[in-house]
Parts: sequence; structure tokens; C-alpha cells
Amino acid sequence: MSDTAAQPREDDPDGSEEPTDREAPDDAAKAVSTGADSVVAALEAAGAETAFGVQGGAIMSVYDALYTSSITHVTMAHEQGAVHAADAYGVVTGDPGLCLATSGPGATNLVTGIADADMDSDAMLALTGQVPTEFVGNDAFQETDTIGVTRPITKHNYFASGADTVGDTVGEAFELSQSGRPGPTLVDLPKDVTQDETDETPGTATPPAGSAPDPNADADAVEEAARAIEEAERPVCLFGGGVIKADASDAARTFARTYEIPVTTTMPGIGSFPEDEDLCLSWAGMHGTGYANMAITHTDCLIAVGTRFDDRLTGGIDTFAPEAEVVHVDIDPAEISKNVHADYPLIGDAGHVLDQLTAAVREAPDAAAWREQCAEWKETYPLTYATPEDEPLKPQFVVEAFDEATDDDTIVTTGVGQHQMWASQFWTYTEPRTWVSSHGLGTMGYGVPAAVGARVAADAMGEPDRDVICFDGDGSFLMTMQELSVAVREELDFTIAVLNNEYIGMVRQWQDAFYEGRHMASDYTWMPEFDKLAEAFGALGLRVDDYDEVAPAVEEALAYDGPAVIDFHVDPEENVLPMVPSGGANGKFATAEDQL
Repeated sequence: MSDTAAQPREDDPDGSEEPTDREAPDDAAKAVSTGADSVVAALEAAGAETAFGVQGGAIMSVYDALYTSSITHVTMAHEQGAVHAADAYGVVTGDPGLCLATSGPGATNLVTGIADADMDSDAMLALTGQVPTEFVGNDAFQETDTIGVTRPITKHNYFASGADTVGDTVGEAFELSQSGRPGPTLVDLPKDVTQDETDETPGTATPPAGSAPDPNADADAVEEAARAIEEAERPVCLFGGGVIKADASDAARTFARTYEIPVTTTMPGIGSFPEDEDLCLSWAGMHGTGYANMAITHTDCLIAVGTRFDDRLTGGIDTFAPEAEVVHVDIDPAEISKNVHADYPLIGDAGHVLDQLTAAVREAPDAAAWREQCAEWKETYPLTYATPEDEPLKPQFVVEAFDEATDDDTIVTTGVGQHQMWASQFWTYTEPRTWVSSHGLGTMGYGVPAAVGARVAADAMGEPDRDVICFDGDGSFLMTMQELSVAVREELDFTIAVLNNEYIGMVRQWQDAFYEGRHMASDYTWMPEFDKLAEAFGALGLRVDDYDEVAPAVEEALAYDGPAVIDFHVDPEENVLPMVPSGGANGKFATAEDQL
């Protein structure tokens, strides 16, 4: 899949012969002679296998060094596509994603995706070209203060100062992105630094001293939390995205099952606990299940692991788990009591601390009646939707049709909006790293490039038969649909289901609920025909308007060996329910439009 592997030699313009310099380069070809060589050598030594990016003048030397590298490079249609693809690749594989862009507009086009990774604590390294050091600060062609622009949205960023040290800097940045609480890092690479000569081979990549915290929580604090859990009558586990990032899903499942404690998740935590198990109450928050929100509202002991308690989860802080003692497990001490007060703070790696708690709790809390209550709430507040014959196709039906037609390890990516909520509500997730979406930043356009990154990741992991499904909205799809050209070029096998309601649907829903139905700038009746657009890109394009067309279209798209787009024309008036109004109490969710 490497772009460079397909490049013709000058003496072979049609590319019919394999370039000889791509055939098992010898040690001499791999020797470090420039700063760019050192950058690539550092990436290889750190274990980077795949990069996503867009070429340009200031980053050209690094790309030239990639030509003989073992790293697979995927050229994207836009830098925002590159950063989202890298982010999704990291989410699926568990390794840091890697993206590259040139200086100025190339670097600034990465900003949205870097901010997205920062909000969701996703490990990723961005490498940006920069004008030569002597021109920095002089408003040179395609110069931007990339360090200044990205400092607020990176875990740390670096300005490379010399060819002799640039490799070590890149290696450190790569390792830092996954050390402790994950997050994006960036190295800005002046053109002279990457072009200058050096024979300094980068050393073993290590994160900065002090960046890898103790994975175990304080033993006394664990014992105190264990006693509180034992005494609880209405305990609830809340597993967040940190559980998945720490590869702690097995530890989380063992803890909850051992002590028969009902489980809720955050949206980023989807897949950390199987949603088809009786103990699982699915995810909580603004559009979470009614039963998850009721459990959190009435729990007397909330065991929260790897969550930052953001406002879309908590609603009003004063009404969030008001009767609960809170056990909060997090790798980042800055998150403890930042939004929700922690009665029992446990600072450490999610997996390690869950193992500590499992060992420390001597007997399960007496919670049989509580489990019955949670089961009753499941019966009382199910996720349902109606399918009247005189109304258009319901989007929830489409999500369920794909879920039924695919395996449990299918990877789902989404854009942001109503379609994202339906994809999270009406799909049954049982495995971690199968839900790939934008949470904290809420980035429309994330879905398609994320599907590219997820597909490349699955293939790199030796799982070519694993399905990748992207649920997108018409507005979200329009923002990054150019990456479909990449999927066609690379022969990537995934399906995009556009839930086309001819609105920015979530905005329209809020306008109906809170702005007296004034649909200012949310009406998207001007959308193109996405099935024909897909065909123009070289993908399979299908259009569906009725229920009886859904199953055949799903079957055809899944059977197609390559990218497919199905334009599902769905009910433009369908709303996402339940819903907790912004800042409201989670236990007072609306289950119908007239309650908003």
C-alpha cells in the first residue's frame, strides 16, 4: 500500500518494472547521512509502521528519506484527512498514529485533527515541515508559527534545532505520545535541519524523565476504596475511554463480573464491556440510555475508571450521581476532582488499579436488589423507534441492519451528529477498539478519513476480512468526502452508510426544541447525489429510499471488494432520543420530542 513502492523510475516511466532501490535496501542505503534520514531512522526504531500525509516543499526531504523506508506511507487528499486517518489507525492498533504535512497551510490543516486527538487523549505524532531556520520569523513563503499554534492542543511540541539531534527529538516525541496519559505530540522540522548532513544515528527512543507515572495506585487508598465498594448497596461501574487506551478491558470485565456490579460506559468507553451482557447498561450521558442515566442518578457508589467527567456525560454537576461516594481511577492527577469530587482518588494505570481493586475487595457488595432495579429500568426505558408505513425510512433501522449483517469485531467509524448517536445507540458493541469516533471536539468530517485509517490498521494487523463500516451524515460526509479517492486508489474495502436527512440533523433538532423551529443554515436540501458522486470517484454507489431496499443494498456493499457508498434517504424529522438537555439532570431525560 506504500505510495513510494508504486513510483516509477526515470528509466521506467510506465512503472512496469519494480524499482531496484526498493528491493531489500542494504545497510549502506539505510545509513544516516542527513537530518531527514535521522528522522526516519528514529521512527523505524520506535516501531512506526504506517504514516499518513500530504507532500510539500518544506517536508520534501523527509519524504525522500521515506522512499527507502520500511514505513508504509499513505498519501491523503487533504491534511485533515491525514491526521484523522492517523488518529483512527492509532485507536484501532493501540500504537501511536503518525501523520506528516508541509509548512504553513499544510501544518494548519492538521490543527483540527490534532485538537481532536488532544481532547480524546489519542496517541499520535505529527511531523510538520518548516521554512529554513534563518527565515523563521520573517514571514517567509508558507511560514506559520506552528509551535505557537499547536502548543495548546498538544501534549508537547518540539522545534527541531539541528540535524545531529533531530532523530532523538522525533523518537522522544513518538514515545511521549503514548507515555502516561496518551495524547498528540508534534515536531516542527525546519528544512535546513532535515537537509543538513549528519552521521549521528538516533539512540533508543525514550520518553522524557518523569513522563511515565507509577502505574499502581497508593495501596492504602486502594484498601479504603475497597471497603467503600464492599459496603455499597447500589454500586455502578463507569468505564471511560481510558480503560480502552490502557488495554484494560479484560481487567474491567473481570472486576465487574467478579463482584456482579452493573456497568455503564462513557461514549469513548464503548466496547470496554460487552453490551450484550446482563450487567451492562450501555453508555450514559446526553443521549445515553435511560437506564444508564437512572443507575448513575441513584447509585450510592460510583466506580469511575478512565473518565474525565465531561459535560456531555454529567449534565448538571450538582445532579450527577448526587447520592454516590465516588471512586475515581485515572492516570492523570489533574483529572481527579476537576469536575466531579472524588471521595476515593486512585491515581494510576487503569488496568493495574483495577487489578489492585479486584484483589482488595474481599466480598461482593450485597446488591441483588439493585441489579433487579437496573434490569427493571432496562425494561422501562428501552431504546425503540417506530416505523410507520406513511413515514420515510428510519435511520435506526439502517444501523441495526448493518449490525445484524456483520461480525462482532466489525470496526465502526462515524462523523459527528445525529448519525453518530444512532450508530452508538443501535449497534451492540462487544469488543474494545471497534468504536472509532470524535468525542470531545465533536469533529464533523471525522468518519471517512477515520475509515481509511481503520481499514489500513486492520490490514496491517493481518485482518483483511474484518469489516469496517462508516456511518456518516450528509453534512459530515460532504466535509471530507475527497478521501474516498484515497480509498479507491488504495483499494480499501469498507462501506460508508450516509444517513442522509438533508439537514445538519442535530442542529435542526436543537432548533426545533430550543429555537422555535427556525431552521437557520441547517437545511441541506442542496446536497449532491452521493451514489453518483461515489461512482465518479470510482467506488460503488448505491441509493436506498425504502425499507425493502435496505437488506439487498447492505449485502451488495459488504460483498463488494473495495469502497462502497450507500446514500440512505432517511426521515428528515427523526430525532435522537432519549436526550438530557444541556446542563440538565441525567435522571430527567426526555423520551419524546414534546418533552424537550
